[in-house]
Amino acid sequence: MKNKEEDRFQQKKTNLFIILSGIFLTNAILAEIIGVKIFSGEGTLGIPPANWTFFGEYVLDFNLTAGAVIWPVVFITTDIINEYFGKKGVRKISFLTAGFIAYSFVFIAIVTALPPAQFWLDVNATDPEGNAFDIEYAFDVIFRQGLGIIIGSLTAFLLGQLIDVYVFQQLRKITGHKMIWLRATGSTLVSQFIDSFVVLGIAFYVFGNWSIDQLVAVGIINYIYKFSVAILLTPLLYLGHKLIDNYLGKEFAARMAEEAAGNTAIS
Repeated sequence: MKNKEEDRFQQKKTNLFIILSGIFLTNAILAEIIGVKIFSGEGTLGIPPANWTFFGEYVLDFNLTAGAVIWPVVFITTDIINEYFGKKGVRKISFLTAGFIAYSFVFIAIVTALPPAQFWLDVNATDPEGNAFDIEYAFDVIFRQGLGIIIGSLTAFLLGQLIDVYVFQQLRKITGHKMIWLRATGSTLVSQFIDSFVVLGIAFYVFGNWSIDQLVAVGIINYIYKFSVAILLTPLLYLGHKLIDNYLGKEFAARMAEEAAGNTAIS
């Protein structure tokens, strides 16, 4: 009887890790690919641009990368994996995801270098209004990213994840199993502060031509967004915990949480 119960626990544990890893991996890679589009936050909400002035020189609005739309899903999934699988589980999926992101960039670079078929260029030679349109150029611009952006995003991703799991576990030592919102939000706020400036610093300061003032100004805008979303998504975090606890059962859920807290979870 005990063996059957243990087998059922291990099966549920494995299934849960596969599902959470799939959500994490899919959203992280998708965010990297669609991140080349910059959208207007004010335009989306139908309000006037903020026109904030930083250092008396840079006028900034809430213009954000499209990847920011789904990065919050990665934040939530990270905290849930941390809660049930501990730092080893988060590290495992983080390094795996970084590898697949790098793999994606390599093959995007290969594909964009392939010569286009002439008929493909011909049938897409004009837009719906009849204006000349170069689909090969559009494809390359959308999918190909600079080396600085790739290195910056991968470094910021891994650094952010490692800091997130560390802060989460430290807060957990203080809060125990209570105050999920504190350790989840607190770890996200610290890790995304680092992430916001690392990716910009590497991509646009080290490899680009931004000044320190511009780096700080844009980094603040990005962090304000992430700070706000982390707080707004707290109810979804509790919903995720409830769904998982219902799936595992109270006894199994408590056991996994204890293992994660003691760093004896997935290795």
